[in-house]
Amino acid sequence: MIALTCGEPAGIGPEIAASAWAALRGTVPFFLIGDPAHLPEGVPVTVIDRPEAAGAVRDALPVLAHPFPGPRTPGTPQPAQAQTVIDVIARAVALVQAGQARALCTAPIHKQALQEGAGFAFPGHTEFLAHLAGVGRVVMMLAAPVLRVVPATIHIPLKDVPQALTPALLEETIRITHAALRRDFGLTTPRLAVAGLNPHAGEGGRMGREEMTIIAPVLSRLRAEGMDLRGPLSADTMFHAPARAGYDAAIAMYHDQALIPVKTLDFDRGVNVTLGLPFIRTSPDHGTALDIAGQGVANPSSLIEALRLADTLVKARA
Repeated sequence: MIALTCGEPAGIGPEIAASAWAALRGTVPFFLIGDPAHLPEGVPVTVIDRPEAAGAVRDALPVLAHPFPGPRTPGTPQPAQAQTVIDVIARAVALVQAGQARALCTAPIHKQALQEGAGFAFPGHTEFLAHLAGVGRVVMMLAAPVLRVVPATIHIPLKDVPQALTPALLEETIRITHAALRRDFGLTTPRLAVAGLNPHAGEGGRMGREEMTIIAPVLSRLRAEGMDLRGPLSADTMFHAPARAGYDAAIAMYHDQALIPVKTLDFDRGVNVTLGLPFIRTSPDHGTALDIAGQGVANPSSLIEALRLADTLVKARA
């Protein structure tokens, strides 16, 4: 079954986990790792002591109990709970690596709360998972029914992007994305559209030269290997419907260049997929939503799609 981590208890994680189980019961098998006491009142729960026991649970959400210090406080992260949030992620990764779960889906974490409460040393979930898996480089894909997009650089200040965007980084990003589209998404010959860094893709060097000195040479070299690559393209013209019809995934140069289009086109169904890990990992493409936590109004669509996609990717690999 798919292992779902609880995420930040003060956020909407417990609520959307319960809603996802209600929507997917009988179709996508998963179990939650977290504190059963944090789930909304009235949710049917069966506490399990090992992942294998989840398969026998039919009429309740199976929960692999991982006790937290103190109750859930919607909207207000508790410093004393930060380390336990981290421990749940590490436990889930260990289960997937041991073959006791077939994929990992992670509810949102609150990075500032983890940093302040437990000295969390990673920019985000993605980097922590790469560390746990012993992988030097992973790629973050945001996938929605209408668009798949991958940022070459992720959680760094915009001013640092030109220095971070090296030929080696870009090439590795494209190779990991290309391999994942073939292996996990069933695309024999993936078509990739690659954005430029600067406005109008540099406009022949008048608005920047990274397209000429970094991006174009990498694309030329990979095209010679047989990859179907388009670009570097002006980012402001590559995300409307006719443009999207011409590629299977887009490679963006920085975080917002990738995430703004996919969140604008389909905010509720976007899924974060980590490519390059030795196991499948998906996550909803939104944060902890502390401002609405505990109110029963959180939309579970992104988590539902993340669990569905994890299930699909497992079957594709099999």
